[in-house]
Amino acid sequence: MDRNVGFSILSLLLASTPVFANPAGAAGDYPTATIVDYVLGCMQTNGRTRQALESCSCSIDVIASILPYDHYERAETFKSMSLTTGENAGLFRESAPAKAARTELKRAQAEADVRCF
Repeated sequence: MDRNVGFSILSLLLASTPVFANPAGAAGDYPTATIVDYVLGCMQTNGRTRQALESCSCSIDVIASILPYDHYERAETFKSMSLTTGENAGLFRESAPAKAARTELKRAQAEADVRCF
């Protein structure tokens, strides 16, 4: 094998190693507690099996690759606040920013479901 070709292949493999280590690439931007909370909640819904762990971990990785953390956090905040009672809770359910944030999160979750489950 030509020395330059071998060097080029080695360079390509070394450059792509981080991609293989963390396919989503963006999950590192999410706090560990957020990732664990998501995976535990997902496993509560989908079973407490190794397969569920892998699928749920994949799911948050896909979501993290689509949504920046601040968008995820905003959507989760609107979602949790919309569950409260009272007159002000309507703002978290009906406002344009709340609807947009929930829609963005639902799209990311739908993509994660397609890829991971």
